[in-house]
Amino acid sequence: MCLAIPAKVIEILDKEHANVDYGDGVKRKINTSLVDAKLGDYVLVHAGFAIQVLSKEEAEETLRLFEQMARGIGDVHF
Repeated sequence: MCLAIPAKVIEILDKEHANVDYGDGVKRKINTSLVDAKLGDYVLVHAGFAIQVLSKEEAEETLRLFEQMARGIGDVHF
């Protein structure tokens, strides 16, 4: 199973790369050539590539679900 993780674009490096923040202090350089990501956007990242631009609400909900799964707390409803 493969997962894509939401991240916030914190710096545009060039036409195909950006730095993102995964929300827990982890920052990485990703490839943005597949989407039209702008500074401040949330993107879904898989294998170092942004594959979709998300709304802030979608990103926060997904991160909340991942956190619940990692902790094994409560019911996770998709």
